[in-house]
Amino acid sequence: MSALKFKNPLASLGENRHQFYWLVLVNAFVGSMVGLERTLLPQIAEQEFHIAAKSAIFSFIIVFGIVKAFSNFFAGQLASKIGKKNLQTIGWLFALPVPFLLMWAPSWSWIIVANIFLGINQGLTWSVNVMMKIDLAGEENRGLAMGLNEFAGYFAISIIAFLTGWIAAEYGLRPYPFYLGIVMAFAGLLISFFVIKDTQRFVHAEAAQSTLPRMKSPFLDTTFRNINISAVTQAGLINNLNDGMIWGLLPLFLIQKSFSLSNIGIIVAVYPAVWGISQLLTGKLADFFCKKSMLSWGMFLQGIALVLLAFADGFYSFVLLMALLGWGTAMVYPSFLATVAENAHPLDRDKSMGIFRLWRDLGYAIGALLTGIIADYYNLEWAILAVAALTLFSAMVVEQRMFCTVKAMKITPWLLSFWKKKSY
Repeated sequence: MSALKFKNPLASLGENRHQFYWLVLVNAFVGSMVGLERTLLPQIAEQEFHIAAKSAIFSFIIVFGIVKAFSNFFAGQLASKIGKKNLQTIGWLFALPVPFLLMWAPSWSWIIVANIFLGINQGLTWSVNVMMKIDLAGEENRGLAMGLNEFAGYFAISIIAFLTGWIAAEYGLRPYPFYLGIVMAFAGLLISFFVIKDTQRFVHAEAAQSTLPRMKSPFLDTTFRNINISAVTQAGLINNLNDGMIWGLLPLFLIQKSFSLSNIGIIVAVYPAVWGISQLLTGKLADFFCKKSMLSWGMFLQGIALVLLAFADGFYSFVLLMALLGWGTAMVYPSFLATVAENAHPLDRDKSMGIFRLWRDLGYAIGALLTGIIADYYNLEWAILAVAALTLFSAMVVEQRMFCTVKAMKITPWLLSFWKKKSY
C-alpha cells in the first residue's frame, strides 16, 4: 500500500514558494521583537521604575501603537517607490537598538524611545512582509498566505513571551531576557538584505488582469466608502484595541491575582500561541467561507472571552479564556488582510493595506489609553468589561455592514446543509 501524498496548497507558486517560506521565517523574527516586551515591561515599570498609574505604565504601548500605525501608512505609500525589499531592510535597521535600550534603560523615558524604534520596525517590516506574500500568493491562496504570515508572527510572540518570563523568573527581569532580541534583530536584517527579493513585478502582472475599479481616494475608500474594507477597518481597530488592553493590563491583572512570574508567562503566552497556530486553519477557511461570517463570529468570541475574563479566577480558567480569545482573534486576522486584498485593485492594494493597518494599529494606542484611564479611575475589571462591550459592538457592525463575495460560502447555511446530509 503506497504512502499517502499530501498536496502543498502553495505548490502553484512554483519556484517562488521558497521565497514565500523565507518571508514566513522573517515574519517570525518580526513577531519575536514584540514578544520581548509582552510579559515583562508592565512588571519592569512597577518593580524597577515604581510607576503606579496604569495610564503611565501603558504609555509604552500608546507610543508603540501610534508610531507603528503611521509607519504602516508610510509603508503603503513608499512600497512601490523605493521597493519592498529595501523598505523591509530599512525596517530591520530600526530594530537593532531595541534590545540594548530595553536591557540598560536607566529610566522609563528610555523604554519609550525603545518603543519608538520598535514601532517603526514593526510598521515597516510586518506591513511589507504582508504585501509581498499577497503579491506571491495570488487570489486563491490569500487567506492561507495570511494565515501562515500571522501564524509565524504571533506564534513567535508567544514563544518569546514565554521564554522571557521563564528567564526572568530564573535570572531577573534584566538584562538576560532581552539577549534573545539581539539574535532576532540581526537574523531578520541579514535575511532581508541577502535573501529576500522584491515582488513588484507580480503586482503589475495581476493589475493587467484585474476587473476591480481603481480607488478615487484610497484613504476615504478604505476608511468609509468601500463597504467591505471600511467594515474590516473598524473591526481591525477594535481588535487591536482589545489586544493593546491585554498586552498592558493582563500581566498587572495576574499580579493582582497573586500569580508567579512563570505562571504569568504561561498565561500571557497562551493567547498569541493559540492565535498563531490556529491561523494555519482559519487562514485557509478564509479562502473557502464567507469572510463576513469569519469576522463577525471571531469578534463575537473575543467579546465573550473578555466578559468572562473580568470575572475569572484560577490558573486554568485564565488559560482557557486566553485560548478562546486566541481562537476568536485567529478567525479575524487572516480575514482582515485577505478582505482588503480582494476588494482593492492591485495598484491600490499597498496604499489601502497601509491605511487599513494605520487604523488597525491605532487601536493599540486607543486601547492602552482607554483602559489605563478606566483602570486608574475605577478598576481593572471595569476596563476589561468596557473593551468587551466595544468588541461585541464591532461584531454587530461587521454583521450588518459587510456582504459576501460571489465565490464565498456563508458558514451558517453550509453548516445547516451539512447537518441535513448527516441526518439522513
